[in-house]
Amino acid sequence: MSAATPPTERRVSARIGAISESATLAVDAKAKALKAAGRPVIGFGAGEPDFPTPDYIVDAAVEACKNPKYHRYTPAGGLPELKAAIAAKTLRDSGYEVDASQVLVTNGGKQAIYEAFAAILDPGDEVIVPAPYWTTYPESIRLAGGVPVEVVADETTGYRVSVAQLEAARTEKTKVVLFVSPSNPTGAVYSEAETEAIGRWAVEHGLWVLTDEIYEHLVYGGASAVSLPSVMPELRDKCIVVNGVAKTYAMTGWRVGWIIGPKDVVKAATNLQSHATSNVSNVAQIAALAAVSGNLDAVAEMGRAFDRRRQTIVRMLNEIDGVLCPTPEGAFYVYPSVKALLGKEIRGKRPQTSVELAALILDEAEVAVVPGEAFGTPGYLRLSYALGDDDLVEGVSRLQKLLAEAKD
Repeated sequence: MSAATPPTERRVSARIGAISESATLAVDAKAKALKAAGRPVIGFGAGEPDFPTPDYIVDAAVEACKNPKYHRYTPAGGLPELKAAIAAKTLRDSGYEVDASQVLVTNGGKQAIYEAFAAILDPGDEVIVPAPYWTTYPESIRLAGGVPVEVVADETTGYRVSVAQLEAARTEKTKVVLFVSPSNPTGAVYSEAETEAIGRWAVEHGLWVLTDEIYEHLVYGGASAVSLPSVMPELRDKCIVVNGVAKTYAMTGWRVGWIIGPKDVVKAATNLQSHATSNVSNVAQIAALAAVSGNLDAVAEMGRAFDRRRQTIVRMLNEIDGVLCPTPEGAFYVYPSVKALLGKEIRGKRPQTSVELAALILDEAEVAVVPGEAFGTPGYLRLSYALGDDDLVEGVSRLQKLLAEAKD
């Protein structure tokens, strides 16, 4: 008599199995793999400055490596001196006065975002997420038990959502609204008046706001990124700011971010981190201390290069029939519409989606871009211009040549 066949066992939990791979990192990994195999791929996928971390920051890390004090565990919430420096930097750059006890140092911005949502969301709580959105936001919300509710803006509004759109999406289950300026993936920057209006709407309805300020210093053409809790002080008791050193100081690999928020929420998030990862690498924290305590000369230099590349990529993309590329005011991305190209024949294929078009571009032009489906809005492509000027021109020239072949 044979043994009964056991029921099918779920090998991966439903919660984790539902998470999709980061589309931007996947595109970047594929581009690097093809380059390693000898193909001359140019990658516009990763949101990563192509500059080295400034020397004075690296030197501080080297010295920290030699200090036995940093070879041990330190407080889970961050080195006291770094938390104090982050508070001082926030006042200097944003006009927002906070205490060091309101700061939690995290392993990069992604951990900060997840821990912030985990600290304030209960199962079923809704979070309004303006789209196009960075791929990690909805996944972090779902992991924390929340429900992302998308509100879509397009190129006609500069990819900025209105208070009317937010209000239309609000329900009795809405607890949080996500606010990101400058934006990844679009480079959109909200004006001070728009920022204040969204903050006032949140206050009127008793909502929390999570605001991601990671690109705060990367703005161009007279635009300025204002900090929401600075222009709307009434919101501070229900506002969480996420930030980090990755973009401003070309420190993506150092993995240092932070949360700023009400003390009870920061304490709860710190408790979570104490069990998840304990403290951030002490060497990386000392590097971050040097970064936030120093001046902004390095980011100003990077900003000039990004601005030059921004103007070049927008001009070249808009020279392609079927591509409409608004001029971004911040971050280091463009988000052109390619809807007019979908369904057209290009080298014997008719891509029907921006996913299919991105795959065709990689195969035929050896250029890596991220399709808009990754950001909640099909029909677009995201290109990062955080790469060298020569590669940028060569990459977009390849796109021009390939897409010029599109025909009905």
